[in-house]
Amino acid sequence: MTIVLPTTVSESKLTNPDSIILYGLPKSGKTSFCSTLPNNLIIDLEKGSRHVSALKCEVENFADLTELGREIMKAGRPYKYITIDTITKLEEWCEGDATELYMKSPIGKNFNRYDEGPKAGQLKPNSEWTSVLTLPKGAGYYWLRLSFSTWLDKIKLLAPYIILIAHIKDVYLEKAGKEVSVKDLDLTGKIRGISSSNADAIGYVYRSGDKGETLRINFQSNDSVLCGARPEHLRGQDMEADWSKIFVE
Repeated sequence: MTIVLPTTVSESKLTNPDSIILYGLPKSGKTSFCSTLPNNLIIDLEKGSRHVSALKCEVENFADLTELGREIMKAGRPYKYITIDTITKLEEWCEGDATELYMKSPIGKNFNRYDEGPKAGQLKPNSEWTSVLTLPKGAGYYWLRLSFSTWLDKIKLLAPYIILIAHIKDVYLEKAGKEVSVKDLDLTGKIRGISSSNADAIGYVYRSGDKGETLRINFQSNDSVLCGARPEHLRGQDMEADWSKIFVE
């Protein structure tokens, strides 16, 4: 590879967000909004799309998700958009997957095996397994991050554009000697960081108007809401929910 040092400013080659996170209060309309996006497959991990008419597929575990992904690839990636509903549930699934990853590693080969008695060395039944997150000093979270990153990378191969729906949580921080509430993604520690850093835009979905009749998305980062966007047309925007204003190409 021959590297040529740039001498002029290169224009941005991307306009649309390749990956976007939408989060907000329960029943605020996130799934319904995603159902209105043409050629968008909603992969439902929580059975939350049953009252929504949409391109959708319910999956109950990683085996289902793997099979669905295989069929999507076999069909030539027919969907322009894929929505994961939700990545909060995906993280929950990853805890079990992370435990298995640790057990397959040299350091974890004795994890969840009987250590004494006639069954010493034998694998315990799944109902008796201990989560990898019980490892001392938070060592298990490395395996959780590994699992989550692996599955997120697999999902991103399935379509040009990925939409990730997340639950919301309130985080309390101290600012200027006062405790303030900040709306954040309901994800664990560095999983939140992985998700946020991989997303081109993070939007807080909410309703406005006297009767909450207008669905809006806030990409405008501030002290009370985790938001933000790399694409210029979304950066700093607090806008009415409209896919044509999010995916503009």
